[in-house]
Amino acid sequence: MAVAHLNGCGAVMALVVLLSGCNARIHKLSLKNETRFTVDLNNFGFFANGTLDVSLSSLWLDETLVNYNLYPVGFSLSRSRVNKVLSYTAEETETCPLTITKPTGDEPLILFLIDIKNLRVNVSAMGVQDNVLIAKAKSGEAKEKRVVRESAPENEPKPGDQPEAKSSQTEEQKEGKKEEAPADQQKEQQPEEKPNPVGEAKKVEGTTFLLNKTTKPVLALDKTNGFYNFSFQLVVGPNAEGLYSLRFHYCQNRSPGNKRPYSLTVDVIERNPGSYLSAAEIPLSRLYIYMAGVFFTAAMVWVYTLMKHRYSVFKIHWLMAALAFTKSTSLVFHSINYHFINTEGHPIEGWAVMYYITHLLKGALLFITLALIGTGWAFVKYILSDKEKKIFMIVIPLQVLANVAYIIIESTEEGSSEYYLWKEILFLVDLICCGAILFPVVWSIRHLQEASSTDGKAAMNLEKLKLFRHYYVMIVCYIYFTRIIAILLKITMPFQWQWCYEFLVEVSTLFFFVLTGYKFRPASNNPYLQLPQDEEDVEMDEVVTESGVLEGISKVKKTSNGRERQKEPAL
Repeated sequence: MAVAHLNGCGAVMALVVLLSGCNARIHKLSLKNETRFTVDLNNFGFFANGTLDVSLSSLWLDETLVNYNLYPVGFSLSRSRVNKVLSYTAEETETCPLTITKPTGDEPLILFLIDIKNLRVNVSAMGVQDNVLIAKAKSGEAKEKRVVRESAPENEPKPGDQPEAKSSQTEEQKEGKKEEAPADQQKEQQPEEKPNPVGEAKKVEGTTFLLNKTTKPVLALDKTNGFYNFSFQLVVGPNAEGLYSLRFHYCQNRSPGNKRPYSLTVDVIERNPGSYLSAAEIPLSRLYIYMAGVFFTAAMVWVYTLMKHRYSVFKIHWLMAALAFTKSTSLVFHSINYHFINTEGHPIEGWAVMYYITHLLKGALLFITLALIGTGWAFVKYILSDKEKKIFMIVIPLQVLANVAYIIIESTEEGSSEYYLWKEILFLVDLICCGAILFPVVWSIRHLQEASSTDGKAAMNLEKLKLFRHYYVMIVCYIYFTRIIAILLKITMPFQWQWCYEFLVEVSTLFFFVLTGYKFRPASNNPYLQLPQDEEDVEMDEVVTESGVLEGISKVKKTSNGRERQKEPAL
């Protein structure tokens, strides 16, 4: 077991060093020869005055083989109040999401359609929103607009109407100054001019657009050496808070058997006022440090209990104490990790390594401890059977793999294809471990059921049987709640309250630890720890003790009269 731990720690350290270039909330994704029709770039919960900076560079498309009017290319930015329940998803729609003209409900949807023929990006804002877009406008479109608006009736809409850009250009003509936004839109842009508590935000140059149903901004698309690029900044309005999903769409590849490769590099920086964390993640740093204190207090109480009942203590009790301390330490490093992401936008490598190591040890210790308790090791029996040993041979490597998968997911951009692969591996491995951990408990229950009817100790075995049944129900409830119920609650909560999912998981883990410690506490009246009371068990006790397996357990010794017994501490 120790070797497995050390190997796992070494793997974690090497993996973190290799992936240390990946940032957390300052994202950079590069795709080469990609064929997916939809790339989920990121999901982020924004409060009012939060900013989203997107910079697309090195976009390469096969211009000779694709009809971009029929199969558009571009970005979509949709909003939802709850996690993963968006106004639309690419998987649910039969048509290309970039061709949507009206979103479901009033949730805002913003489309950025890339027109490589005319070197422009057409922006379409739908739904109720008051977001502000800051980007470089297409200068030719602004001139064409001025001419059309001067000759056309004021109330007649024209294709590509762009009132904000027009006003800005007219002011520039009259006063001979460089382009600036109208006064009413400068008021909307005011949040970006305030100093950023987490660092200096880069100054965005360009035209300011107040997005609504009538605004149709046209942005400039630059082309250099065959690669396209453009950038924009979105300032979330007071009435547009929510969970935003940014995606890139290449609708040509929706048709089966007609995949066209493309390449791109996109930089995404997301901020909330005073934080680089999503709305649901801002409270997590404080939550983890508080829960670390609670787990540490519980661990100290457990150690005090072990010292008080030292003559009834077994090695597994100290293993349970090590688990509680490791859990507390892991939460401390997790809190530190989130603190640096909150203030700097990315984790500090050294603290991240410490968190991943303690996280790996905590996961391995948890399943090892549960399996040992479930088999009745050192209590009901002192030697593991072959099939029980096989459970450990399966669970320990799987736990190492699950933690490595978790580290890769944390260090990989959401838009990369490997992200979803490792996410599925993590889910599958975690499910297998949770199922495998139930087998030792079931075997112990079956063993006690058979023993209660054959060895004449029905009362004692029935008490232990009842205890194991309660423990089985506890494990099932813990797994069911943390893997299913809590996740269902997460996807139904408002976006800013989704941190409650982590709170529920940590509280349920604490409750499970406390119940397990109470039921298997070292005490003379605990049926789980009662010593055998007949001749056959005495002989087996002596044999196992002499073999060195039963260490630290008081043994029963027969005297010369054959019936009187005397307890003496084992060496």
